[in-house]
Amino acid sequence: MSQDDRQHLIAHLEMTESWLHDEVSGLSPAQLNFRYAPGRWTILEVVEHLTITEPEYWADIQKDMKQPPSQVKEHATEADMLWYGIDRSERQKTGPAEEPKGKLKDVHEGLANFQKLRAEMLEYARTTNDDLKAHADPDWQVDCYLVLLGTSTHAQRHILQIREIKAQPGYPKQ
Repeated sequence: MSQDDRQHLIAHLEMTESWLHDEVSGLSPAQLNFRYAPGRWTILEVVEHLTITEPEYWADIQKDMKQPPSQVKEHATEADMLWYGIDRSERQKTGPAEEPKGKLKDVHEGLANFQKLRAEMLEYARTTNDDLKAHADPDWQVDCYLVLLGTSTHAQRHILQIREIKAQPGYPKQ
């Protein structure tokens, strides 16, 4: 990982952690549980989804880095991964294992779990000498650098989803 790659990765991980904190801090239970349409997630469910997926993605990276170096035919570039985080024009359905189950009742607990894992990811990004680009994830079909960046852009995508929920008619003001 080049120094520029490291800086980009750290900045993106820090940015999405900060944004999520800013978006959910101080929200009332009515705001956290507002559902603007059947089948749409609430803000609390979005946070729960992130607390489910981020540990999975992190475990995948750790598992992949223990394997011998491998390459896959890249199906995405860094620019593609970054664009994924901001372009919500194409909705994607998450798999059943990653859907919120209503287990998260306290957004502060979810945020604390998210931040604890992010601290671990950030420490790794800041200090690792691992060659993330020499190891590939077979499911993501990209190198581990892009998986780690993709973890952050996935959070960014859901932060934008939270903003969309807040912009809906009927969203509680307090």
